[in-house]
Amino acid sequence: MSLTIFDKINAFMAYSFVGRWFKLEGSGVPNERQGSRFLTEIRAGITTWAAMAYIISVNASILSDTGGTCECPTGDGCSSDATYLACVDEVHRDLITTTAAISALSSFLMGLLANLPVGMAPGLGLNAYFTYSIVGFHGTGIVPYREALAAVFMEGWIFLALSLLGLRQWLARIMPQSLVLAVGAGIGLFIAFIGLSSGGLGVIGGDPVNFVGLGGCTPDHYLPDLPAGYCDSVVMRSPTMWLGIFTGGILTVYLMMYRVKGAILIGIFLTSIISWPRGTSVTVFPHTDAGDAAFDFFKKVVTFHPIKLIGNAIDYNYSNGKVWYALATMLYVDILDTTGTLYSMAKFAELRDPVTMDFERSTVAYCVDAFSISMGALMGTSPVTAFIESATGIAEGGKTGITAITTGLAFFISVFFSPIFASLPSWATGGALVIVGTLMARNVREINWDYMGDAVPAFLTIVIIPLSYNIAYGVIAGILSYVLLNGLPWILRKASGDRIVPPNYGQAEPWVIPPGGIVPVWMKRVHAYVTNRPYVPPDYTSSPRHSAATNRTSDEKADISEGHHTIGIAATASK
Repeated sequence: MSLTIFDKINAFMAYSFVGRWFKLEGSGVPNERQGSRFLTEIRAGITTWAAMAYIISVNASILSDTGGTCECPTGDGCSSDATYLACVDEVHRDLITTTAAISALSSFLMGLLANLPVGMAPGLGLNAYFTYSIVGFHGTGIVPYREALAAVFMEGWIFLALSLLGLRQWLARIMPQSLVLAVGAGIGLFIAFIGLSSGGLGVIGGDPVNFVGLGGCTPDHYLPDLPAGYCDSVVMRSPTMWLGIFTGGILTVYLMMYRVKGAILIGIFLTSIISWPRGTSVTVFPHTDAGDAAFDFFKKVVTFHPIKLIGNAIDYNYSNGKVWYALATMLYVDILDTTGTLYSMAKFAELRDPVTMDFERSTVAYCVDAFSISMGALMGTSPVTAFIESATGIAEGGKTGITAITTGLAFFISVFFSPIFASLPSWATGGALVIVGTLMARNVREINWDYMGDAVPAFLTIVIIPLSYNIAYGVIAGILSYVLLNGLPWILRKASGDRIVPPNYGQAEPWVIPPGGIVPVWMKRVHAYVTNRPYVPPDYTSSPRHSAATNRTSDEKADISEGHHTIGIAATASK
């Protein structure tokens, strides 16, 4: 069979410096990424960006509620002060530029330096915590906006120190395997929940009593005096919901079943294009004041808004004790959130070592994350983090940093084409998020359900992540329950000389500290250089973990061989 132009491009790039740096398949370098193709990486990066693009408008909307650097003379939020509200509008426009710019920078660095297919942007849960729990609505919280940014700035440098010392990586590697798998499955449910809720298709979230009942009603059936989306008894009637279900969901699944490359991306853009014309029941620009303003912005197509009010606005007042309170809480949540997300994405892309439980260039990845947090603070935004929507690009075949670089470049373009890129409706990406959640949930097959000491912590992790809308809370619940349920039996077993043990204790998953230790590789290389000794990577082939990792079934090997296909990659996500 003759080679196509695409095959020739992929082969040329694989043999080039680019292919060797990013370890594309066929580059000939050690540990090349099996199934990676240059053009596939480009498509995956665009897919990741399309799934993340909503953060441009959403982050700006949330953070502008802080009031930014605008001064409210009365201290009551100034909700009716026209001058103050005009200043807040300017802050909102600043934040659109800031969000796109920091997402571009951080994603580009993650791809270039860490070689990971992971997009970066200001985190959703963290921006809400920053806005409503720390700064408060229009600055009515416990810490002023400028000082809260100082806490974020310091958080980045603390993370950098922890990353260089290897502590962040080591904390994630010592987690029991069932919990690691549960975090991935929980994130899958979390993604699906976002896709089904008002941030996506709007299928659920319409019940004002339990908050997760069916939604999808038309605006004339919204309940009065409540935020939009809460419905009366008439549900599942929204045209945009059904458009997202069929074009962004079912059509995408059909394309994936027939292995059409770019299936997820096709679904997202097809739904968006259908939603752009005005005068239809599915338009993203209704004839309302907000719709008119959005359409006027959309028609500009190309525009650049410089950061005027929130750039370099940090007040380094670390003498305020509440700044340290804000720093401690964000540090605690972010270290678990980002660490869990990065490891889950690395596993989803099959980049994690089955023996050491680490992934290549993990120290660099965490340093990039830490640096991006501090740079984001200088640009006026809340902490930057790895985005779980990166799973959409990984599902499209992304395995190298080219995916993240493409995502970063797309965000950079978004700085100038923000009217277009900020107009992707939520129902266009909702179906893709549900599909990716389905793929990630396959991790549950590998969890040890035979022993309650492993099963209950894993289950708690899986359900608490989506129900609490927070990855960190699920991880905490899993770790604490694991220690409680396995600590006492271990103590009793030791104290009784192995006489008092649960009947099926032999089915428990053994917990071991992975090989490699806490010292990062870069320190070992520096030590070898200083002592004038060659650095010899350790051989873990005799490790029990290596034996287990290589003892795969023929079906699993068949799945791996299809890794360059969309469904092949999805099938191997749980390994």
